Amino acid sequence: MVDQSLQLEQPGQPALLAAKRSGAWARVAKTWAPVLPFAGWMLLFLGIPAAAIAVAAFEKDNGGFTMANINSATSGVYLDGFENSLKMAAVTAVVPAIAGGFLAYAIHTSKRPTLRRLTITASGVFSQFGGIPLAFLFIATIGAPTALLSGWLHNVGVSAPNLYTFTGVALVYMYFQVPLMVLVILPAFEGLRTAWHEAAEGLGARSAQYWRYVGIPVLLPSLLGATLLLFGSALSAYATADALTAGTLALTPIQIGTFLNGNVIAGQEHVGYALALGLVVIIVVVMSLYVLLQRRASRWLR
Repeated sequence: MVDQSLQLEQPGQPALLAAKRSGAWARVAKTWAPVLPFAGWMLLFLGIPAAAIAVAAFEKDNGGFTMANINSATSGVYLDGFENSLKMAAVTAVVPAIAGGFLAYAIHTSKRPTLRRLTITASGVFSQFGGIPLAFLFIATIGAPTALLSGWLHNVGVSAPNLYTFTGVALVYMYFQVPLMVLVILPAFEGLRTAWHEAAEGLGARSAQYWRYVGIPVLLPSLLGATLLLFGSALSAYATADALTAGTLALTPIQIGTFLNGNVIAGQEHVGYALALGLVVIIVVVMSLYVLLQRRASRWLR
């Protein structure tokens, strides 16, 4: 009996196997090649800096490992900064999410194409307007007794809001958060199929029942995901709040900016890295939840 393991390979079989392997590698390269530039960009501008921050957050001023930076960043005024930043992000995410959701629905149901295009374009412009120019806009409008609208508000018996407090900064954040919500949630409204509403009406459902059992459950992952995106946007905002409050309001991004400007107490040179690491961790958690919700929402938007 001839041993099967000693049988000679058929002519051309090694070449066929090599061709199959080459084809498999070619398919893998074709699939992942377009992603490589983006992956390199992410590694260069996000991965490496985040890793450097994580290392420096646990480093002593003269080298070596320490937890003192983390302990300092999670106590005292720095803990107040995290609390205020989270409150600011929550308020300026939930309120604009509600207002922007209704505005996006009004745009979606509008029968005037020109007004619809104008509103979407304006939302794109306003959502990108921030920083020092936005702070100056509000200060020149209602931020001083001699501002543009302060006198008019005083004449009608309304007090102008104080822009240099927590509430004032939150009000300014609404300026770009509401348009951002419109841009993010509008595609979800576009994904609602007319046939669903018509089928619900054909079965005798009222409009409220359609939204309760069909519309809102379908939109809920997108709404929550958009709210998380607004949360991350407000949490990382820096220039607007810094220009308005000049550092008097304890917010973590402003505190990190203080370290970057060189206003460092001796022995706390690496506390700023610990603060930045805390923000990175929060943003990573928020964006991970956002990706999960977007995957769920994409099932209905295909």
